[in-house]
Amino acid sequence: MKISNSSLYLSLIFATCLLGAVSPVLAETYTVKMMSTDPNDPSVAMSFVPAFLKIEKGDTVIFEATQKGHNSATKKGMLPDGAKKWNGRINKSIEVTFDTDGTYGYFCVPHYSVGMVGLILVGDYSVNLEEARKVKQRGKAKKAFNALFEQADALK
Repeated sequence: MKISNSSLYLSLIFATCLLGAVSPVLAETYTVKMMSTDPNDPSVAMSFVPAFLKIEKGDTVIFEATQKGHNSATKKGMLPDGAKKWNGRINKSIEVTFDTDGTYGYFCVPHYSVGMVGLILVGDYSVNLEEARKVKQRGKAKKAFNALFEQADALK
């Protein structure tokens, strides 16, 4: 059985289109540095850099232990339903993949009261945005989270 060049060409085009239709979208990886001083603003001590991210479902964030004395942990009440909690060890980097749409609040356990907090918006982050916003905060964390929610509001 002989296959013509035009049939072969059409088969290759069809296969390429089919593969393109079923191949997954490549997820992104982001890095958040855990810092004792923000390099962008030396007057800010104890910060995540960046403290605010808007990412897509399936993306990964590496919380990098850039300077000693920090960790990253989820803030109770600031996760969408079904999302996995994390609680990194002090002085250790941690990698988190975000498989659930929503708003994620996180903090550094030793430095929460001085405002070392962060916010990650994943895909359709509105699913728990208002619930996360209502979580009571204390110390400088309250002011820091308010500023992060202002950034989220600016996206609307």
